[in-house]
Amino acid sequence: MKAVLMNGFGGAEVLRVGETERPSPSKDQVLIKTKATSVNRPDIIQRQGNYPPPKGESEILGLEAAGIIDAVGTAVQSFAVGDRVMALVGGGGYGEFVCAQESHLIHIPESMDFKEAACICETYLTAYLNLFLLGKLNGTEKVLLHGGGGGVNTAGVQLCKILAPEVIVIVTASPGKMGQVKNLGVDLVINYLAEDFSKVVRDFTDEQGVDVILDHIGGTYLNKNMKALAVGGRLLSIGVMGGTKAEINLALLMVKRQQILGSVLRSRPVEEKGELIAKFNQTVLPHLSKRQIVPLIYDTYPIEEVAEAHRVMEASAHFGKLVLTF
Repeated sequence: MKAVLMNGFGGAEVLRVGETERPSPSKDQVLIKTKATSVNRPDIIQRQGNYPPPKGESEILGLEAAGIIDAVGTAVQSFAVGDRVMALVGGGGYGEFVCAQESHLIHIPESMDFKEAACICETYLTAYLNLFLLGKLNGTEKVLLHGGGGGVNTAGVQLCKILAPEVIVIVTASPGKMGQVKNLGVDLVINYLAEDFSKVVRDFTDEQGVDVILDHIGGTYLNKNMKALAVGGRLLSIGVMGGTKAEINLALLMVKRQQILGSVLRSRPVEEKGELIAKFNQTVLPHLSKRQIVPLIYDTYPIEEVAEAHRVMEASAHFGKLVLTF
């Protein structure tokens, strides 16, 4: 089968499209003929050699896929050959065929095409898990999302607007993306290059701070995040683009009863991810089916142009998702 392979670790130039062996599904899996997948930040990190796939997962890049079921394992009951599905996978999404656990599949609504479906599983599940299940965001609270144009961020804004429309949404963004972020309906956009976001947040909230922060920057943002966080606030850490280490004032953390929660989706147990997807199907999928939530696609590339798509993501030139098609 055709797949994106790597000539070692490094920059986008190590990526190439070649032929490799087609995977075979286990009894609890299906084999999907991939129509589309998408580029996610962890793909970049894995390509650089810093994010190996979990044990037993494909070495091929790609954490989600959308396509048509080509074969099913003997224990699969809820899906059949020919079904249109989107899937959360631990690897292999950049392949012409990919195996996925039955519990990690979602039927693609008739209203959605393969390119849109390829944008759902990694980013929307990550945003839903962290904001609503771990962060316990509710309709009377305030939330701060970092990284204005990224897939998880835009998904997070959309989910807040649908699932908790009274939530006050604050987003940090670069100057060139502030207008697009504002158009998503957020309450405040902060130019993180020109302003101290923690001070702006405190001023905007009358010194109360925000209840939930979704952060993929890490070390360099930790202290500012804690300053921006309200009493009883929750910081969800989902990335370390700004470093892995920082000092923290534990006394202040205790006095303000704040929480820091680390979260990664890829390495969670199969059963746990299945439970997450079951909840997602109940609460979010109906809104996707009705197109009350529509994934934001920045650009689409044939799989042969995967290196260019990686370069666009690394330059943070995109707003929304970068889709790869077979």
